[in-house]
Amino acid sequence: MMQEDEICQHLAAVTDIKHPQDYICEECVKTHSSWMHLRTCQTCGVTLCCDSSPNTHMTKHFHATGHPVVISAEPGERWLWCYADELVTGY
Repeated sequence: MMQEDEICQHLAAVTDIKHPQDYICEECVKTHSSWMHLRTCQTCGVTLCCDSSPNTHMTKHFHATGHPVVISAEPGERWLWCYADELVTGY
């Protein structure tokens, strides 16, 4: 687990949290697939499924776009994850 003072420039750059518009994976809906947990990109606001889901759309989104930070879109969870630096922090 990271220490409280371990925060990367990507996490530090997030000042306004983008919350999910809908509780769906926008890509899974297109292919009638299912998902486990959802994440919302803090660069563009897209909500996609996590690595526990069969299609891992948010990781694919990071690799395709370079958008580094997501929040958990799960109700009651308040954390950010940076794909680039593999760090997590609460908000």
